[in-house]
Amino acid sequence: MTVPASIDAVEALLAGQGYVSSRPLATVVFLALRLGRPLFLEGEAGVGKTEIAKAIAQALGRRLIRLQCYEGLDAASAVYEWNFAAQMIAIRTAEAGGGADRDALKAELFTEDYLIERPLLQAMRPQDGGAPVLLIDELDRTDEPFEAFLLEALSDFQVTIPELGTIKAPEAPIVILTSNRTREVHDALKRRCLYHWVDYPSFERELDILRARAPEAQEALSREVVAFVQKLRGEDLFKRPGVAETIDWAKCLLALDVVQLSPEVIADTLGAILKYQDDIQKIQGSEAKKLLDEVRKGLVA
Repeated sequence: MTVPASIDAVEALLAGQGYVSSRPLATVVFLALRLGRPLFLEGEAGVGKTEIAKAIAQALGRRLIRLQCYEGLDAASAVYEWNFAAQMIAIRTAEAGGGADRDALKAELFTEDYLIERPLLQAMRPQDGGAPVLLIDELDRTDEPFEAFLLEALSDFQVTIPELGTIKAPEAPIVILTSNRTREVHDALKRRCLYHWVDYPSFERELDILRARAPEAQEALSREVVAFVQKLRGEDLFKRPGVAETIDWAKCLLALDVVQLSPEVIADTLGAILKYQDDIQKIQGSEAKKLLDEVRKGLVA
């Protein structure tokens, strides 16, 4: 599928995949696709940064290639590695046959037959259906040397393998980088990208998201769920629940055949929305009832 021709078309495209975007987000996605620029999405965990890459890939019919970042990730691990087990078998087979030509064997061992492609190299390869969507997820987990390497790779959309040479993408991939902002990403990399802060949605937009992702939920329950989660985000919690937790909680409630929130139901299912015991203890009991009463007053008003 070709790139959408307007911001409205981007909103419709994402909505078709169950992703309800804000106008500013749809605008920056449109610009990233139109200009061929990487898109850097920053925000709290669970607000939909990763999901937008999945939605774009599905909507455009492109392959999604995901590089999940972690502490200690280096350039080699992100690009390629050699299949040492297969190389050792080839060496032993040649030695068993006798008279192995060492130079010829060495040249044969470092070919693409023994190459294991990692996400960055995969994204440089031609793909059926057009350039892939390259998701570089949680970049803030890596360190500055990897950022420097990534800056170079995304500038020219090429990588170098010493034994094979430089491999350049025939068509630049659609690149989406995400960060939970556990640390600041270097300005040089941010300048290479279009930037957008993905915030928690408004009540109405989060309700629209829940309708799209859990359409079987009754309207009254959906409204209570969204209002309660939004109320929780105003509490002094170690980790505020994201949109992903709202959807998970609604699906848990549906699995339990719940049609209306109650303090008892909330206490039993808090683990779907809060992931730290201190937060759960803070909300259980009378606090859950107080918040639910406030939610219902707000919904009536």
